[in-house]
Amino acid sequence: MRIRPISPDRLVAELTDLLSRATPPGRLRVAVDGAPAAGPDDLAAALVEPLRAAGRPVLHVRAADFLRPASIRLEHGRTNPDAYYAGWTDEAGLRREVLDPAGPDGSGRLLPSLWDPVADRASRAGYVDLPTGGVVLVSGALLLGAGLPFDVTVHLALSPAALARRTDPAQRWTLPAFIRYADEVDPASFADVVVRADDPRHPALVEAGTPG
Repeated sequence: MRIRPISPDRLVAELTDLLSRATPPGRLRVAVDGAPAAGPDDLAAALVEPLRAAGRPVLHVRAADFLRPASIRLEHGRTNPDAYYAGWTDEAGLRREVLDPAGPDGSGRLLPSLWDPVADRASRAGYVDLPTGGVVLVSGALLLGAGLPFDVTVHLALSPAALARRTDPAQRWTLPAFIRYADEVDPASFADVVVRADDPRHPALVEAGTPG
């Protein structure tokens, strides 16, 4: 295993190159996975314009916009790490509205958001047509290991100390869920790209995790 330090800008450039060269049937389905403290939404957002400049239509979907209703999500309380780990994201909805339509036999008609967690109702978003050859970036936490059909997986890894240090105090109740995720799923052992993100100014690529 080789750890290669890389600047944030270079990380975006290398990921853009990797993703722009990938040509699966249909559209490219990419997971940008990591705890909120690692910034998966920020990294996915940073990839949008470079990919478009490379000639790839792009849709960025946040897993946080595919949460289950509060009556289900918060059934065991607002700060239950086990419920957060297994029951917050509507994985069936994400598959139905985003990943399957973006797949080899899909229509390309994707829903960018399903649920508004603040208003606790459907987001009323309109469908977006992503043409063949397009890229859908799905960013968020706990995305891997559940059988969701991604073509490329990027995992932002944090050490336990960095995770605890960088997690918002109001969200520290989620820490056991991420410890469980690392132990049970171990996404760093199989993701196509693994980025060590302890210091957001100085990320590092784990070379053994890059597709070759």
